[in-house]
Amino acid sequence: MKCIFLTKLLDILLPPACSICGASVTENATLCPNCFAQLNFITKPQCRICGRPFEFDIKGDCVCAKCLAEPPLFAKARAAVCYDDTSKKIILPFKHADRLDLLPLMVKLMHTAAEELMSESDLIIPVPLHRWRLLKRKYNQSALLAQRLAKQYHKIYMPTGLKRIRATNSQGHLAPKERKTNVRKAFKVTKPSAIKGNRILLIDDVLTTGATANECTRVLLKAGAKQVCLLTFAVTVHK
Repeated sequence: MKCIFLTKLLDILLPPACSICGASVTENATLCPNCFAQLNFITKPQCRICGRPFEFDIKGDCVCAKCLAEPPLFAKARAAVCYDDTSKKIILPFKHADRLDLLPLMVKLMHTAAEELMSESDLIIPVPLHRWRLLKRKYNQSALLAQRLAKQYHKIYMPTGLKRIRATNSQGHLAPKERKTNVRKAFKVTKPSAIKGNRILLIDDVLTTGATANECTRVLLKAGAKQVCLLTFAVTVHK
């Protein structure tokens, strides 16, 4: 009763607001109808491997041209939304501006994408930050997502399953080939015995070229992982 009273009191003092534009909404960790409508949710048809949506209707399990030309090491990737101007209004504040209040919203929006992968995963591991970047940023956004998802789906969470052993440049302004070189040998499995024979679900905020996810997958498979899948909040879409 006390918790319910405090919740109602907070709603009076701090009325629920849209996580993007601040408009009034009925409950916290939600979006107003206008902002929600602007999000590009990923639905089928989509690439069986990378999960990116097809622009036209395709029947059956199909693979996009990029995955056919250069198959990723991870078995499957899924994301909730496309990475665009609207989703950036959620991702960038969460990642760089201490907007941790956006975490419940992001996890909620990831539900459909997560459902497909959780049943075939044993361990949840976040893409790690190097200690110097973690010190500067104060938190690892991928770890926060992974922790909340693991709790929600009753999965084993391994926050230190992977370690970033080499400081790397920001991937944002690098070309695809430069990204691969940038993250090469940047990760290490901390406890191979815990990885061996298990199906790993790797968590990150955005899938772009896949260079980071591939390098993480490479070391996990080398340590004996049975399978590695990837779940992100957003994914860039091929033009």
